Amino acid sequence: MTNIILCGGSGTRLWPISRTLMPKQFVKLFNDESLFQLTVKRNTELCDQQFIVSNAEQYFLAIDQLEELEVNDSKFLLEPIGRNTAPAIALACLALPEDEIVLVSSSDHLIKNEKAYIEVLSKAKKLAENGNLVTFGITAEYPEIGYGYIEAEGENVKAFHEKPDASTAQQYINAGNFYWNSGIFCFKAGVFLEELERYSPEIYKYSKLAYENAREDSMLRIAHEDMMAIPEDSIDYAVMEKSSKVKVVAADIDWSDLGSFDALAEEFPKDENGNTLNDNLIAINSKDNFVYSKERLISLVNIDDLIVVDTPDALLISKKGDSQKIKDIVKELKGRESTLHHIHLTAHRPWGTYTVLEDTPGYKIKRIVVNPGKRLSLQKHFHRSEHWIVVNGTATVTIGSEIQIVRPNESTYIKMGEIHRLENEGKIDVVLIEAQVGEYTGEDDIVRIEDDFKRI
Repeated sequence: MTNIILCGGSGTRLWPISRTLMPKQFVKLFNDESLFQLTVKRNTELCDQQFIVSNAEQYFLAIDQLEELEVNDSKFLLEPIGRNTAPAIALACLALPEDEIVLVSSSDHLIKNEKAYIEVLSKAKKLAENGNLVTFGITAEYPEIGYGYIEAEGENVKAFHEKPDASTAQQYINAGNFYWNSGIFCFKAGVFLEELERYSPEIYKYSKLAYENAREDSMLRIAHEDMMAIPEDSIDYAVMEKSSKVKVVAADIDWSDLGSFDALAEEFPKDENGNTLNDNLIAINSKDNFVYSKERLISLVNIDDLIVVDTPDALLISKKGDSQKIKDIVKELKGRESTLHHIHLTAHRPWGTYTVLEDTPGYKIKRIVVNPGKRLSLQKHFHRSEHWIVVNGTATVTIGSEIQIVRPNESTYIKMGEIHRLENEGKIDVVLIEAQVGEYTGEDDIVRIEDDFKRI
């Protein structure tokens, strides 16, 4: 059995923790492990391999976190742009044998009852072996308006329902035969493709064409124009709501998609007043507050039922129960052409990280960490010069046709337009301070000439 792990999505409902370049599935929220890592660990013993569908930026995050788990044999499919779950699953299935059983799981779900999960998966696998498309229906504990619902009759699916209003959700709970739609599926790759061709032939046709044109090296890469040609749709709309082969397995597995801070708040330990246990929190006469802060001290006085999320460059304060509206903040940030929805002050790259220490018109200062054995692209800039001061490790620096070694407390200078590269040939991190000076210091002022990671 192959575990297809879908890593798309930017998790905007958990902003400012989650950003486009560090979405919630890769944020280490639980005991220094991410939801992605928990997904891999949960399914590694149950599946023969992982087939991870992601974009290029998330690929490098996934690789780093797989290495931490010492899982090194995963397959990857890189999408240049997301077209929803139906094309993503189709492209992965096209790369597998027709009879291969696949478990499709999102990378950002939390499942705490793993014993029950194993039992549910065993039932799903048997149904899938008999040619069914199996979906996991989560036992609905309360009238949640943030989830879609599955109306069932035993193992048979009567209907899929959109996210309801509060009164409709209560009707579903009262009826007793409605489940939350988990977005977890199990089926044979060939059966899914047959049903996709039958009910969504355009998605099948253009997914097959994109797969046939894909470039394969260490991973499967889909061309941008081929991906754009595939109609955008979810697996529910494209197949599950139309097929007669759909079965549902009831899953009481202590599941959450952590789609809001209200949901996340339920998973963090609390003190005797219902406030989040956090060494950075002082709460006076305050109760039932969710506080997330890893750096600054947060003090609350006479405050109840708030969500407070503090990051180095953004602070969120919301009433509990209203955190679904955070996506509107992200929309507003995009309208302002801000980068706050896109990236943290510390950005992860395939070669290491950089942290913006100061960003002012005319100059920018960064702390750059290059991992052992890694190097940045051979590149140049049109609008800025750069000063590098090494504070740890030994950097190998290429400037034009010259190569120099720069040690701690030594510096070098790269003129605007000059071709250059930074490399760490040593066994410890290279840490340097970079001062950019110029009329424009945006990240898109990079012309890559050569890159180990095949970025453009």
